[in-house]
Amino acid sequence: MTTDLVGRVAALEASVESVIRGKPEAVRLAVTCLLARGHLLIEDVPGVGKTTLAHTLARSLDSQFQRIQFTSDMLPSDVVGVTIFNSKREDFEFKPGPVFTNFLLADEINRTTPKTQSALLEAMNERQVTIEGRSYELPDPFMVIATQNPVEYHGTYPLPESQLDRFLLRIEMGYPDATSEREILRNQRHGVDHQGRMTPVASGADVIEMQQQAEQVRVEETVVDYLMAIVERTRTHEHLALGVSPRGSMALYRAAQALAMTEGLTFVTPDHIKRLVLPVFGHRVMANGRHTPGGGLAWRCAPILEEILHSVPVPI
Repeated sequence: MTTDLVGRVAALEASVESVIRGKPEAVRLAVTCLLARGHLLIEDVPGVGKTTLAHTLARSLDSQFQRIQFTSDMLPSDVVGVTIFNSKREDFEFKPGPVFTNFLLADEINRTTPKTQSALLEAMNERQVTIEGRSYELPDPFMVIATQNPVEYHGTYPLPESQLDRFLLRIEMGYPDATSEREILRNQRHGVDHQGRMTPVASGADVIEMQQQAEQVRVEETVVDYLMAIVERTRTHEHLALGVSPRGSMALYRAAQALAMTEGLTFVTPDHIKRLVLPVFGHRVMANGRHTPGGGLAWRCAPILEEILHSVPVPI
């Protein structure tokens, strides 16, 4: 890994942190998700910077950006596009939707119907959309950053497991510490707009190169064994009705490579695996009724995953 490449990753993180104050772990995980060619789900209460993080990451790169504010009356065609008849050419013409971009912010994704949510499935998994039997490739790089509010349930449609599984990471922002919030208030009082002054620190081609380099980060067999032991424990744990799938295993593998790269390392350590278990596996497992009345997903399963981490021996 070249010094120049490490410098570009550090510059990207610094650019995002110039706006997102006091949240270095959330910023690092967002950059990790980008380098691992993944999609990011940000779930937290309103007003803590979910949308700002997505905007800032996209603005730090010289790439295309689109935002969709999801509502209950949206149709799949509002996301992927539509084929219309061109009377001048006497032929059907495809009008691409906002999904044809490098960064797509799906704001409040759980406010739209399952039918519209599913319009993103093929795009997130195959990097293409199919309309009336014809497939259209999406730009490279392509990343979906979705936000949702976990405490407001009126008029929302929870994402199904199949949709959640398409997100590489699920993170929470949390409230800022007192020092960071004071700085935010001070900037607001003096009219300082760090986001408006941002300039790109990398191009789309730089992102592709960084993603390719992340795939070259070495993962020793002992670390793979550690990863697999954690995965197997989720599948046999008495309090989990749904364990981690092979797609989840691959997600953790790729995310660990990318996280190691953000730290300038050429190899993955067990600590990288431990740090990523909750954001990668949290939305992929389900607690059974014996542990959580009615069962539960993601955010309710954190204590179980913590227990698994403590029970699986860490390789030396």
